[in-house]
Amino acid sequence: MKDEFNFDVLIIGSGGAGLSLALKLANANTRVAVLSKFALTAGSTYYAQGGISAVFDADDSLESHLSDTLNAGAGLCNEEIVKLTVNHGKESIDWLREQGVIFTEEQTISGETKLHLNREGGHSHRRVVHTADATGKAVSLSLIERAQENPNIELFEHHNIIDLITESSTHGKRCIGAYVFNSLLSHVETFAAKVVVLATGGASKAYLYSTNPQSSTGDGMAVAWRAGCRVSNLEFMQFHPTCLYHPAGNSFLISEAVRGEGGRLVLADGSAFMHHFDERGELAPRDIVARAIDHEMKKRGIDCVYLDISHKPASFIREHFPNIYQTCLKFDIDITQQPIPVVPAAHYTCGGVLTDSFARTDIENLYAVGEVACTGLHGANRMASNSLLECLVFAERASEDIKQKLPQVTMPKNLKPWDESKVSDSDEEVVVAHNWNELRHFMWDYVGIVRTDKRLHRAMNRVELLKKEIAEYYAHFRVTSDLLELRNLVIVAELIIRCAQQRKESRGLHYTLDYPELDSTQPAQNTVLNPNGFIASLSK
Repeated sequence: MKDEFNFDVLIIGSGGAGLSLALKLANANTRVAVLSKFALTAGSTYYAQGGISAVFDADDSLESHLSDTLNAGAGLCNEEIVKLTVNHGKESIDWLREQGVIFTEEQTISGETKLHLNREGGHSHRRVVHTADATGKAVSLSLIERAQENPNIELFEHHNIIDLITESSTHGKRCIGAYVFNSLLSHVETFAAKVVVLATGGASKAYLYSTNPQSSTGDGMAVAWRAGCRVSNLEFMQFHPTCLYHPAGNSFLISEAVRGEGGRLVLADGSAFMHHFDERGELAPRDIVARAIDHEMKKRGIDCVYLDISHKPASFIREHFPNIYQTCLKFDIDITQQPIPVVPAAHYTCGGVLTDSFARTDIENLYAVGEVACTGLHGANRMASNSLLECLVFAERASEDIKQKLPQVTMPKNLKPWDESKVSDSDEEVVVAHNWNELRHFMWDYVGIVRTDKRLHRAMNRVELLKKEIAEYYAHFRVTSDLLELRNLVIVAELIIRCAQQRKESRGLHYTLDYPELDSTQPAQNTVLNPNGFIASLSK
């Protein structure tokens, strides 16, 4: 049983960001390890339905994409980062096509083919490149295939990060590797690397209802925080407005593209309601649509609302949304003839580990790409289909910086091995399940779509108690995947609450009844938490 591995670059996460970066880095001189907590296809990228935003239409423009993103971000986007991202949209799509991704096309009047573009909420034009309604699956499978073919990339499934390994440097701290739990062997391994990259995704599983797979437990954010990195804007948790409401549906996402193609949100009697909340109706940004649905559900005491696209031709629906059609049919819902019951659910973490334009964190040789990072692109609300674009653009940016850095970095040696001599196997694993359940319930009830100071205070009290219980449990028993996820989730839950407590206004995805308006007394500011004593600050 091998205890230690050595690689030039260690990438933790096998989604769109992690695999793209691996493919851009791996060559004869650079050996790359990619860790996947579960199977390679278990991350959020695989389940992304909508697509990737990029300007291809002649009537569209980079300026329009920029403007739409800034508007959705409610004053908190970093404009230079947004420009950087939208300017690289087309080349990112071209790169994916080179990797074998096949996107949906359509014929023009002249008989030529071109990319079919969807329109989603917040976008003023059709600019969402997609593969039917399973874009993430197409991207994920193509990148996995390319990575498996590359002799300089080694893929490790069922490997869950425990903590980063750091040492002192002239700049403060340097990352030199990670302790990793091999869940297949129930064994802790040490990975040494010149450069470490976090590509672990978001933290939506902190909530009771989520569209995300089991892997979205905030691992990268928690390990970065424990190592000494700042985090930013974690109060901005995006709740997707439309998830299938069905006991066996497992929070199946109903793509925003359904609304983009004319789907209407209605009550049980068929009456529409979105026009009461926003002139853009169903195509308003996600925070507005999610709050509108939440309002109607609470006002009327109903369990769900409905998304109806049955007025469209059945052939159109089956062609554009084959995955959604087939999945709903399994639950006896024929979306060509009846509306889909839907509810909001936690979907995307807009904040995360604070990074610069090259994906560098506060710790030397540690990078963060994808949903785990806070780049400044999303601000207070992510615009639909900008997330996969961010993965691709910042994978490229990180690769540029890492390629320049690697020749000057020596391979770390003599890393301290993992010590579990003072722990034993747990005799009460039920504690983990109970704590997990409690955490997700109070986060949903108190730190959900609509918040108050009192709710946040209640949530913080419960987090403090759980932190103590989990820390005691972690100190006495051998690690398991469930324990590691719970340990990370309680940290991220605390960071979400602390960020929310700092913001005395309603902005973007953060809506509080105590401060229902924007704070017009000062410029829009980002929330930043520093691990050195939980120093909180607001900065532009």
